[in-house]
Amino acid sequence: MSGTTATAARSPRSMAWARRRHAFGGFCREFSHSRAGMAGLIFLVVVILLALLAPVLAPSWMLDVTKLLEQPRFAPPSFAHPLGTDDQGRELWVRMIWGARVSLLVGFAATAVSMIIGTIVGIAAGHFTGWTGGLLMRIIDFFLVLPSLILAIVLSSVLSRGVWTIVIAIGLTSWAGTARVVRAQTLSVESRDYIERARVLGAGHWHIIVKHLLPAVLPLVLANTTLTVGSAIIAESTLSFLGLGDTTLQSWGSVLKNSMDVSAATAGYWWYILVPGIAIVLVVLAFTLIGRAVETIVNPTLRSR
Repeated sequence: MSGTTATAARSPRSMAWARRRHAFGGFCREFSHSRAGMAGLIFLVVVILLALLAPVLAPSWMLDVTKLLEQPRFAPPSFAHPLGTDDQGRELWVRMIWGARVSLLVGFAATAVSMIIGTIVGIAAGHFTGWTGGLLMRIIDFFLVLPSLILAIVLSSVLSRGVWTIVIAIGLTSWAGTARVVRAQTLSVESRDYIERARVLGAGHWHIIVKHLLPAVLPLVLANTTLTVGSAIIAESTLSFLGLGDTTLQSWGSVLKNSMDVSAATAGYWWYILVPGIAIVLVVLAFTLIGRAVETIVNPTLRSR
């Protein structure tokens, strides 16, 4: 009786969650063995913590030029000014910490928009046949051939300037690559026997998509997400550098734009350019290292190599 009760207590849903927890634990163990992935993760965690603690480490008054009248302009990096100062006497390390909040927010939010659209369209294009799948595939191809950066510039120019405008512009122009990858994975899963058995037993489209296709493509979407965040941060920096961002907020792209406005490259103010440039490169590299490590774990072919 007790054995029957214990078996009944373990419902299919609880068993499914147990399998997922076990799979997640195995994923974490494998990821911890990747030195490159762990290095990228540790660096990214440090950057995120600095961005979250910006109001504590660098109060907002340190960005107020009216309170920095005695600060030296264009001071090179030194003990008193670790990363140097800008043309208005503001410490670059303060601007970089506050800028990380906007750059990371745009990177994560734009990637979330891109992944949601790409996953939905990709699964639909791979699952549905006939004119529906063909139409969705033509839409994906259309967005793939369009220059995403130029389209983002157009959207940012038409819409009102702001952080969420940049998020929408990047998200709406960068989902096609994810959709194509998800569609290929969906077609691979659709050819498996258990999908055919589910159809024979009367499973509808919604059941097949939610219960079978979505869990199968999520690991691939996760790996693609970590790689897309870096591209989104570069796109945000580019749009802000072109003056299409919110001028009232600090971002790494706006710091680069300010350095261009004062001709820092030709005037010898090298730190004004190198500091935000190196920050963007390192954060994108961290996301790339994490993405490659995740891709190696979720892709059996790469893992066997």
